[in-house]
Amino acid sequence: MVDALYAVLQRPNFLAVVIIFLWGFYIMVTRYNLVKKLIGMYLIQTSVIFFLVSISAKKGATVPVLLSTTEPVKAAIYENPLPHVMTLTAIVVGVATLGVGLALCAAIYQEYGSLDEEEILKRLE
Repeated sequence: MVDALYAVLQRPNFLAVVIIFLWGFYIMVTRYNLVKKLIGMYLIQTSVIFFLVSISAKKGATVPVLLSTTEPVKAAIYENPLPHVMTLTAIVVGVATLGVGLALCAAIYQEYGSLDEEEILKRLE
């Protein structure tokens, strides 16, 4: 148990990822306002992006561009480009999802006059 706590304290960025993720999940589950649910979803997306940035960090590494083709490739000195590409993709998807969600919230507000989930469900019955 002490070793697990020590390991968590060694990497505070991973602890922050878990806290932000759980905070966003809590907001999505407990709130009835649709905009607040979108804020919770955005917090979850932000925690995923932060996690991808955290795992891509590597001390003493360089960009994965080969300068010479005559020497053998030492993979340990290069950074992995995949987390960076995944981060850019996650940012684009997050912005698009948030934009569509806000547009849906505007349409729902125009139709029902409220963003409260319980009121909308009562009016649908």
